[in-house]
Amino acid sequence: MTAAIRPAISACPACVAAPGAQALAEQALHAKAHIALSLPTIHCSACISTVERTLAAVPGVTSARVNLTLKRATVEAEARVMPDQLVKVLEGAGYEAHELDSGTLSVTQNDRAGRDLLMRMAVSGFAMMNVMLLSVAVWSGATDATRDLFHWVSAAIALPTLAFSGVPFYKSAWSALRARRLNMDVPIVLALGLAVVTSLWETSLSGHHAYFDATVALVFFLLTGRYLDHRTRAIARSAAQELSALEVPRATVLRGEVEVQLPVAELRTGDLVLVRPGGRMPVDGIIAEGRSEIDRSLLTGETVPVFAEPGLAVSAGEVNLTGPLTVRATAVGRDTSLHRMADLVAIAESGRSRYTSLADSAAKLYAPGVHILAALSFAGWYVYSWDMRTALNIAAAVLIITCPCALGLAVPAVTTAASGKLFRRGMLIKDATALERLAQVDTVVFDKTGTLTAGTPEVVNLADHPQRDIAIALALAEGSSHPLSLSLVAAAKAVGIAAAHVTDRVEVPGFGTQGLWQGQTVRLGRASWTGAAPGAETSAWLAIGTEAPRAFTFTDRLRPGAAEAVSRLMQQGIRVLLISGDSGAVVATLAQRLGIPEWQAEALPEQKSARIAALQAEGRHVLMVGDGLNDTAALTTADVSISPASALDAARVASDIVLLGSDLAPIAEALTTAQSATRRIRENFRLATLYNIIAVPVAVVGLATPLVAALAMSLSSITVALNAIRLK
Repeated sequence: MTAAIRPAISACPACVAAPGAQALAEQALHAKAHIALSLPTIHCSACISTVERTLAAVPGVTSARVNLTLKRATVEAEARVMPDQLVKVLEGAGYEAHELDSGTLSVTQNDRAGRDLLMRMAVSGFAMMNVMLLSVAVWSGATDATRDLFHWVSAAIALPTLAFSGVPFYKSAWSALRARRLNMDVPIVLALGLAVVTSLWETSLSGHHAYFDATVALVFFLLTGRYLDHRTRAIARSAAQELSALEVPRATVLRGEVEVQLPVAELRTGDLVLVRPGGRMPVDGIIAEGRSEIDRSLLTGETVPVFAEPGLAVSAGEVNLTGPLTVRATAVGRDTSLHRMADLVAIAESGRSRYTSLADSAAKLYAPGVHILAALSFAGWYVYSWDMRTALNIAAAVLIITCPCALGLAVPAVTTAASGKLFRRGMLIKDATALERLAQVDTVVFDKTGTLTAGTPEVVNLADHPQRDIAIALALAEGSSHPLSLSLVAAAKAVGIAAAHVTDRVEVPGFGTQGLWQGQTVRLGRASWTGAAPGAETSAWLAIGTEAPRAFTFTDRLRPGAAEAVSRLMQQGIRVLLISGDSGAVVATLAQRLGIPEWQAEALPEQKSARIAALQAEGRHVLMVGDGLNDTAALTTADVSISPASALDAARVASDIVLLGSDLAPIAEALTTAQSATRRIRENFRLATLYNIIAVPVAVVGLATPLVAALAMSLSSITVALNAIRLK
């Protein structure tokens, strides 16, 4: 590639006119490249070390680091190192790899909000420990000047801490009030403000009680919950951004006889783009030259590669398998099918964000109730005693003792218990409201390729062929990277067959592989190329000389637990559908094999999403289970979604739940666990309500000292946590 670029640089008029241009070009060739690769199949520490060692061995690579959580590798290399070169090296080591756009990903990795929350939480935690030490002395009997001194020192610590650490709550409450509505942060801010005012007033008058410890502790625990929620959302990054990162960042464009590497952003409609074997299409277009086979499984779910020849329309994201293709671009950038899919995902994400969680629903009732109760307490005590100090103390006590600690723990405590239970069964919950939405599911939609099936073909009739035919087919298949050839090689070697001696072996792009065996021409490939009549089954045909061709037939292997998952879901009364981009005959066979009564074949990504939206319009709550790029819009449209860990980054990010293992059986159990979790959450709300019914009168009558408030809040929180543990 470097040799192709250099003549273009040296021959340009500007280079001839400016002697320094050649030096700049040489510097560019030795510049550093930052390459990001998606590694959807890595799963353990051994994978990390193997991938890093494999990449580090490539000439020009200076460093390689793998992130197992993101299933991503970051490579620092010289500019001459091309991403497709690294992809081929990793595929040779047995790892699937895809290039990602580093610039797009950097947007998602800048977590300033998370660092800000963590810093404020640390400050409030440190301050809380110090104020609590002083409060213990007061509770233990410190009096008069000693008590006042401890209160003033507590105030000196608490006031700047509240001013700094409470900013997220102040901003949230102000935003809600500006919009003329109430949220959970409004009573929190009001409680903090009243507690500070009354505590300062009491301290200045040498009073017995001050709430500096309670206010700082409240801020710390609320910030802890908010940070954990933020981390959950940060892990579940925008699927639309991940899809954008999967777009090929550069392309090889033909300018006459010269190949030029250009960023995709600079491509124009009508450009001739060269796509080599193993490369992904950077644009939508029409094949102008070349023959090959196209893997459309990531976009459409089709397991069988499509024959590609001049005149065939191709889409961005499809993979060229066997021969070089020249594609005339018809759509570039935001107009490509891949980018339109990202737009579908973004729209679906915004729709899902309108889901109202149980906690949010409770907050709508809680916030105004607390305000009314505190106001009535203040008014009643002021009318009764005409003492502003007493009335403010009572109102502050009511706000603090009704602080939403138990209410705030009602959901996270249960979610943590349920998530732990499902994690032990191989399921990772990514979204805080996923369990609530999963509990409502009455319809499950499965994708086929890579979800119900493993996405890799397996030979089903190998034993029907004589050893001679298998040995010849093995020799031909070893010369091809076609998925059917790879499967045939694995199956033949598994039964101990040795390859026959085949000479002059050559792969004919788009058709198959041929060679010479004992003076006869042998071919393995498409039916029409070998002289056979195409059948309904997925097959690779073997032709030996003038003998009649014979077929090696393939099927997509079922995932472990697929049949059990479908059966148990249907036993629970769940409606099950199969929607796939694969051909009708293949989808019908799988649906019959698993006993799924409703299925749809040859479905495009937007059709999958539309079908789920139609089910939702009927009042259905839909769970989508899928793994490919063609599933991302459907995954985000569904009420809740699950992806296997082997799925691409975009599909995993679009999902609420990731299936860590290969077994699908836990999906049915996840529904029952989610239903139990939702029942526990509602029970916790009732317990929190009962706590308030008991504690509020204590505060209203003036018996809620800081010690009583601390004990009451602790008791309610422990009760809620113990109820959540019952889920295990």
